[in-house]
Amino acid sequence: MARLKGHKFNVIDDLCYGCGACIGLCPLSVLELVDQIAVVDEKNCSHCELCIPSCPVFALELKVDNNE
Repeated sequence: MARLKGHKFNVIDDLCYGCGACIGLCPLSVLELVDQIAVVDEKNCSHCELCIPSCPVFALELKVDNNE
C-alpha cells in the first residue's frame, strides 16, 4: 500500500501504555517501544493501517497532516 499523501501516522502518547500489540503487526517494523510508548518512524511508514485495530486503547491514528 502506498503512503497517503497529506496524512501522518500518529501515536497518541496520553493513551498508549506500551503493550506492544501494534509492533508485531507492522510489516515494515517501523514501530518500537521507547520509554513504554509506541513510537513510529513516520518517514518509513507505509500507512497500511494494519496496526490500528490492534490497539486496545485506540492510541493509533492516521490523520490529515496540516503541515504538508
